[in-house]
Amino acid sequence: MTQKQKTHRIAVAALLAAVAAVLQFVEVSIPVMPAFIKLDISDLPALLGTFSLGPVYGVAIQLVKNLLHLPFGSSACVGELSNFLLGTVLSVAAGAIYKKHKTKRGALAAAVLSAVIMGLISVPVNYWIIYPLYYNVLGFPQAAVLDMYRAILPTTKSILQALFIFNLPFTVAKGL
Repeated sequence: MTQKQKTHRIAVAALLAAVAAVLQFVEVSIPVMPAFIKLDISDLPALLGTFSLGPVYGVAIQLVKNLLHLPFGSSACVGELSNFLLGTVLSVAAGAIYKKHKTKRGALAAAVLSAVIMGLISVPVNYWIIYPLYYNVLGFPQAAVLDMYRAILPTTKSILQALFIFNLPFTVAKGL
């Protein structure tokens, strides 16, 4: 790769990261989700970067957008960590699938399959990493988090059940 090509790739990735960072500020609360879970479309520029430049650039875009968002976040870095981890899963999965099928159909399949993979991975990531950080770093009692889910669906028995009922479909939809 020539120096000009390297510079072009870095410039494209930087522009996509800037767009992703701006999009991360445009977040929407979803009525069927607890208030601390928000929908944004900031993964789209990273996905475009993954398809055009490769998964390493997609991960770099995810990292930069979350680093830019850190000073403005209200989750003591926990939300940004979650966004980075799940966005990285989306970018790497999409890049791996698209690498084998570089067509429009391959890109569509990569986007859909990577959204499903991100949703499936979100359950263990949230259960073992993100939610324990909410409990320990932000001081949210586990019972209070569970009560947020129970306010929407009173029969929710555990955080793990809530992750399957609420977060998994939400994360797949976000990825799509």
